Amino acid sequence: MAHRSRVCAVLFDVGSDSYESAARFWSGALGRTLAFDPDEKYTALRGDPDYLIQNADPGHEGVHIDIETDDVDAEVARLETLGARKRNKVKGWWVMIAPGGNPFCVVPVQSKTWPKGALEWE
Repeated sequence: MAHRSRVCAVLFDVGSDSYESAARFWSGALGRTLAFDPDEKYTALRGDPDYLIQNADPGHEGVHIDIETDDVDAEVARLETLGARKRNKVKGWWVMIAPGGNPFCVVPVQSKTWPKGALEWE
């Protein structure tokens, strides 16, 4: 059965000691307005795709993407055939590792602009 997927977010994983300065930097660098929300675990730089700032555990700082899909299991299977491997499941989504070691997430549809730009896969 066909499914669709697309990049929905780019996440900047930063240490808590540099969280606010990193958020201000990426806001200025990308020309996006910060949306601090105390009820959210991210600081958003809204657009399409979204850029999000999130706290990272020490040693896990970096950048990763979220791929949103209307069928998480099918997308994970497709990406595994391309060489990715599962790292761990978190609720209804997967953290995966791409060839070369880069982590990324496969998440269910979560953006308001879905399915704009999504590709269809068999």
